[in-house]
Amino acid sequence: MSDHLSALPEHAPRGIWGAVMLAVGLDGNIDWSATQETVARLCASGVHGVYSNGTACEFHCQTEAEFDRLSEIVAAVAGAARIPFQIGISQSNPRIACERLKRVAGLGLSGAQFTLPDWWPPSDEEVLRFVSGLAEAAPSTPLVLYNPPHAKRRLTLESIAALGTAVPSLVGAKLPGGDASWYAGMRRELSGLSVFVPGHTLATGYANGAHGSYSNIACLSPKGALQWWAQIRAGEQAAFEMQARVQAFLADHVLPFRARYAVSDAALDKAMAAAGSWSSIRAQLLWPYSSVPDEDVPPLATAARVAFPGWF
Repeated sequence: MSDHLSALPEHAPRGIWGAVMLAVGLDGNIDWSATQETVARLCASGVHGVYSNGTACEFHCQTEAEFDRLSEIVAAVAGAARIPFQIGISQSNPRIACERLKRVAGLGLSGAQFTLPDWWPPSDEEVLRFVSGLAEAAPSTPLVLYNPPHAKRRLTLESIAALGTAVPSLVGAKLPGGDASWYAGMRRELSGLSVFVPGHTLATGYANGAHGSYSNIACLSPKGALQWWAQIRAGEQAAFEMQARVQAFLADHVLPFRARYAVSDAALDKAMAAAGSWSSIRAQLLWPYSSVPDEDVPPLATAARVAFPGWF
C-alpha cells in the first residue's frame, strides 16, 4: 500500500466507491425492488464502498420518506455484504440535512456526505456553525464534505483544512481536483483528510496524493473502475494511457448529450449505468429533470464495449 494511503486514519475512506442510483419505473416513480437489486449488485462488484445520495442518486429530488426508505435499503444490503457505506444527507435546507443525519446515525454507516447550505451562500462563520452542528448531532459519525464545482459556496483548501481542525469528525472531502498547483496545496493543507477526486482524473489524482474516487467510471462499469484502480495502484504507465482513453470516451460519447438534450450530470451518470448493463438501471431521472433518451443507450453501450472490451 502506498504511503499516502497507509498514512490515513483507519476509518478514513479510500479506493473506488460506487454510487447508488435510483431505478425509476415507467410510471416515473422509484422502483424499490429494482433499486434494492442494484444496490446488491453494486456491493457484490468488489468496490471498496458504496454511497447513496450523491448527485447520481438524485438526492435533490427525493422526499423525506424516500430518503428514509433508501437509507434503510442501503444500510441493510451493504451491512449484510459487510461493505463500507456512506449516506448522503445533503439538502438545500440545512435544518433538514441535520435531521436526516440524526435519523441515519444509528444505521452503522461509515460516514455521512454533506453539501453546504445552497440557497444562500454561507459565510465562513455560517459554514463552521453548520458543520459543527452536524458533528454535535451525530458525534460518532464521520463526516465527508461534498463541495462540487456548481456549489454556491466553493471552499478553498485552507478553509477546508480549518474546518478539519475545528471539527475532528470531518474525515474526508469530495473535491473536483485541479492542476499541479492545486495538488501541491492539497498535499500541504489536507494531509489529515481523505481526498477523493473525479473518477475520470483518478490516475493523475492518485499520483498527486489523492486517496480515491466516488467514481463516475464505476457508474459505467464497477469492474472496469476496479481494473483501472489496480493499474493506478501498481504505478503502471498503462494507467495514464487508460485515463486518456476514458476522457476521450466521455468527450466523444457522453458529454455531447449535455448540449444535445440540456441534461444534468446525473443524467449522464445514469445513461452510463444503463449502457453498462451491470444492473437494471434505466437512464430515466425523477421528475422534473430531463434524461438521455432510451434510444441513445444502445449506441452508447456499443461504444463503451469497443473502447473498453475487458470491462463488461
